[in-house]
Amino acid sequence: MSKQPIRPIRKAVFPVAGLGTRFLPATKVMPKEMLPIGDRPLIQHVVEEAKEAGIEEFIFVTGRHKNMLEEHFDYQPELMETLHQRGKDKKLEEVRNSVMPEGSFFLTRQAKPLGLGHAVWCAQKLIGDEPFAVLLPDVLMKGKTGCLKQMVEIYNDQGGNIISLKETPDEDIHKYGIVETGETHGHAIEVKNVIEKPKLEDAPSNLSVAGRYILQPEIFDHLQKFERGAGNEIQLTDAMTKLIGAQAFHGVRYEGEMFDCGGRLGFVAANIAYGLDDPDITAPLQEILNAYNS
Repeated sequence: MSKQPIRPIRKAVFPVAGLGTRFLPATKVMPKEMLPIGDRPLIQHVVEEAKEAGIEEFIFVTGRHKNMLEEHFDYQPELMETLHQRGKDKKLEEVRNSVMPEGSFFLTRQAKPLGLGHAVWCAQKLIGDEPFAVLLPDVLMKGKTGCLKQMVEIYNDQGGNIISLKETPDEDIHKYGIVETGETHGHAIEVKNVIEKPKLEDAPSNLSVAGRYILQPEIFDHLQKFERGAGNEIQLTDAMTKLIGAQAFHGVRYEGEMFDCGGRLGFVAANIAYGLDDPDITAPLQEILNAYNS
């Protein structure tokens, strides 16, 4: 295994080209990434996680009808002036915080839905020859410390490639990439293999890849071959396995909650969790929940 210098993680890729069919008709016009979790859209929570981890450049891999995503992170002078005139200082500050710094926000298109691996490949020229992060926008991480920040801390010690992991119920094993593990180094777990969407009897563990990645640029050497995998799609998992053994590869269990907001149940659960943490609505929300439980 080659030992590479540990270069900082400055760039992050957000694959946001999906159609959000599980939320139709709500997502007929609105991108699923703009559905609200608490007082802000899902994608903003994920971007804030990346900012906390020190990300400087934000790359959105978009598709058709995704203009609302771009507009959300743009400068809105009329709205800011209205909030200022009405004395809504708290809301003004929140709107300001949602604006991307100039020169840090980049868009590229995935014209065809050919899989996560293909979406990441679409960002190749914007990534260049640097290690980078990938954050799936429909996976929401909630905790005292952001998932990507925890991963970057481990990356700065171990280098190589890092993925987040979660324990997965048996009935859901077939939905995810499942990890074969090796030795444990502190909070880092050696990854020996990743199998995409295996049958339960073929799964090497119950640990699945959980929507956060730190990858070396050599991943593009494998993605550009456009090899089809599970679901006849270009799978990021298949390309990652080609790096195992050639580079350091570790997983980390996130010390916090994870919500799969790509489905309605996870979306509702996330809204409840964030609502219970919002001091403006905690008490009445708890009363509503208690009423339904009684």
